[in-house]
Amino acid sequence: MKLQTLGCWGGYPYQDAGTTSYLLTSQDGFNLLIDAGSRAVTELEKILNPLDLDAVIISHYHPDHIADLGVLGHYRLLHPQTSPTLLVYGHDEDEHEFAKLNMGTALKGQAYQVDCINQIGPFEISFIKTVHPVVCYAMRIREVATNQVLVFTGDTGYFEGLAEFTKDADLFLADVYFFEGRENHPAHLTSKEAGQIAKQAQVKRLVLTHLPQFAEEGIDSDNHLEVLRQQAQVYAETIPVDLAQPRRSWELGEL
Repeated sequence: MKLQTLGCWGGYPYQDAGTTSYLLTSQDGFNLLIDAGSRAVTELEKILNPLDLDAVIISHYHPDHIADLGVLGHYRLLHPQTSPTLLVYGHDEDEHEFAKLNMGTALKGQAYQVDCINQIGPFEISFIKTVHPVVCYAMRIREVATNQVLVFTGDTGYFEGLAEFTKDADLFLADVYFFEGRENHPAHLTSKEAGQIAKQAQVKRLVLTHLPQFAEEGIDSDNHLEVLRQQAQVYAETIPVDLAQPRRSWELGEL
């Protein structure tokens, strides 16, 4: 399966790039949108007709992860070419926000079951609740035909159990909004924590997402994202570490 970056910043769009959103495509062409941050639709158009999406899955309801969901609904409602209702999977622990997943004939909210494996097209998806100010779920997505595994943290601080949930993943897509030194934050991982989890879980590749727009004090402001990557690399040891960047992609079968 193939993962393509639509947006990678945390919190808000910056320098012509959007917030968290990814397109995951199975070997048989099933297209799953993972979160729908700002600019997701315009970036998606460069890769795929938004009418050709097969499903959407949402980790949580903070604006930087759902900002373009309504835009996607309008696209499908107003486009002259008709398209079937698109299922948008999300948790129903916030009834008010879950209800917003519905938009006429364009979008229909579907609650995922967090206590069991969910079948969405060619994928088996399991969930674990993360450490975040609102309810958020990390996802372990396995393509049944290839047995390839993507783990996406959503937004999370460090917690016991995340490494086990991530074990042996082909690609570990981790929320890393902070540099080393701010460990045990109640909302996001640091570069050190992500590298340690990747090493403990023995993943094939670590990709840092939900990236910070600016350097922290003492960090080279001209090269702060590479510093973030290098910090994670120290703790991931021999596991390759990449930065998510707009339009960057990974073929999980080739890692």
